[in-house]
Amino acid sequence: MLQPRAIVNIADNSGGKIGRIFKVLGGSRKRYAGIGEVVVLSVQKAEPRKTVKKKDIHHAVIVRSRNAVRRADGSYIRFDENAVVLVDKAKHEPIGGRVFGPIPREIAEMGFTGISSKAEEIV
Repeated sequence: MLQPRAIVNIADNSGGKIGRIFKVLGGSRKRYAGIGEVVVLSVQKAEPRKTVKKKDIHHAVIVRSRNAVRRADGSYIRFDENAVVLVDKAKHEPIGGRVFGPIPREIAEMGFTGISSKAEEIV
């Protein structure tokens, strides 16, 4: 569960390293976002000479959360960090060509097949 002003790692090779969430999409009163939800963030740290620069505003999908998420079979999945993948506004396809770290299978079930196909590992 992430909320505005949360610091997240950017888990793709678009150039951004760390971002800060400032809006959770999905309604004017929506306060928290979980795995598979789209947020708007500002890039706080970025690699030089890449497509994404510091202070850029992007949409992103949450792919890892420290808060446990319950699966349909009753088990829980939890990660060590909060991480997002930057996506374009219209099609919700990832900006980067690779996605680093484990990605839960719920991401593909929610319709983000582009992210799950570029991921190293599906958990």
